[in-house]
Amino acid sequence: MVKEIEVEPVTRLEGHGGLRLVLGDDGKVQDVQFNIQSTRFFEKFVEGRYMEHVPRITPRICGICPIPHHIAPTKAVEDAWGVQIPEPARKLRQLLINAKQYSSHAIHFFALAAPDFLLGPFADPALRNVVHVINKMPDVGAMALKMMDFGQKMCAAVGGKAIHPIVCIPGGMKKALDEDVRDKFLKEIENQVEWSKKTVEIGVKVVEDYWDVVANVGNVPTYYVGMTNNGVHDIYEGDIRIVSPDGEKFDYAPQNYLEALGEHIPKHSYATHMYYKPAGYPEGIYRANCLAMTNCADKMATPLADEALQAMRAKIGNTPHFTFAYHWARLIELVESIEMMAKLLEDPDIVNPDCKTLDVQPREGEGVGVVEAPRGLLLYNLWSDAEGICKKANLLVATNHNIAGIEKTLMHVAKQVFEDKALEGLKLPDPWIK
Repeated sequence: MVKEIEVEPVTRLEGHGGLRLVLGDDGKVQDVQFNIQSTRFFEKFVEGRYMEHVPRITPRICGICPIPHHIAPTKAVEDAWGVQIPEPARKLRQLLINAKQYSSHAIHFFALAAPDFLLGPFADPALRNVVHVINKMPDVGAMALKMMDFGQKMCAAVGGKAIHPIVCIPGGMKKALDEDVRDKFLKEIENQVEWSKKTVEIGVKVVEDYWDVVANVGNVPTYYVGMTNNGVHDIYEGDIRIVSPDGEKFDYAPQNYLEALGEHIPKHSYATHMYYKPAGYPEGIYRANCLAMTNCADKMATPLADEALQAMRAKIGNTPHFTFAYHWARLIELVESIEMMAKLLEDPDIVNPDCKTLDVQPREGEGVGVVEAPRGLLLYNLWSDAEGICKKANLLVATNHNIAGIEKTLMHVAKQVFEDKALEGLKLPDPWIK
C-alpha cells in the first residue's frame, strides 16, 4: 500500500509550499515533491501600470523581503530608461538592503534554526521554539532581539517604514538619512558588530557539535547561482555568477540571465524553468541562497566576514555542498551586512540630499534589475512602451531557483531516512538546553 506523508508549510510567502513524500509497500521512496501552493500573479498585476508604479506594487509579494522586491524593479525601470542614479542614492540603497539582510538573517538563525539545534531535533515541539530559547538563554535571547530590532529600525529610518517601503524612485531615492538619526545608529553599531561576532561563535559551535549530521545528511552536489561584483560578495549590484559542483565559475551580465540560467524559459516565473539546464551543464539543477552566494564569491566585501568565510572554507572546502552549511554561510553574510552598515553610516553621502536625478524620461525599452534577497537571487525583467507603461514583466524569485535543488535534496535525505537508515548511527550532541 502506497503511503503518503505531507508536511504543512511554515509559511506560504512568495509562493512557498508544502512537502509531500510517497513511499511504496517496500518502504522505498517513490516521489518527493515540494509543492508551490500560493502563486501570487504579480507579473500580471503590473501589466498596464506606469513603470514607476511597479516598485510600489511588488513589495507586497513578501513580508520578509519587501525591500529587495522594491529595489530590484526600481533598478529594472532605470535600466529600461537608461537612468543613472547619483552616488548618494546608490549608497542609501546599499544601506537599506543590508539592513534588511541583517534583520532577516538574525531572525532566521535565532527564531527558525537555533531551537532545533539548541534543544535537539527530537525535543518536544512545544518547547522547540524561539520563546523557549529566550526563556532558557535570556542573554542570547536579548541579544537576538536587539539585533533584529536594529535592522528593522534601520529599514524604517531609510525606507520610511520597515515593511513595504516606497522610498526608491527611478533616478534615486526620495530622501537622504537625517543626520541626527544617522548619529543615533552610529552609537549602537559597535555593539551590533560584537553581537554578530558572538552569533558566528554560537553557529560555529553548533556546526562542530553537529558535525556528524552536517557532513552526512543532505550532502548534495549541485550548481549554484549568486551575484558577485568583480568576484566580491555583493547583495546590491554585480554580475550573475554560476558555479559548477567542482567550483568552476562563469559570469554573466544581469541582462544575459537567460544565457546564464538556461537555453529556454517559460513566460511566467512560477513555471518549472529551473529544470532546464544552465547552458552547457548536463545536470541542470542549481541552488541559490546563502551557501550559493558564498560558493560564488572569491571573497567577502568586509574584513570580519571574509575572515569568517576563510574559516568556513578551511573546515568544509571552497565549494561545499553540505545543506546544513547554509546556516554557517548565513552567519557570514550577517557579519558582512553589519560591517557594510557601519561603513555606510560613516559615509557623508548617506546624509547628502543630492540623492536623486530629475533627468528621467519614459521611453520604450527593456530593463533588468538584480539584487540578492535573503533567500537568494531576485531578478526583475520589465518591458516599457514609449509612454512609460509596463507591457510585460518576468520575475525570478529565490523559490524559482531553489525548487529543483530542494526536491533533489529532499529525495536524497528521504532515501537516507527510509531506505539506507543512514541516520540511525549518527552522533548527536547533548542538548544545550532542556
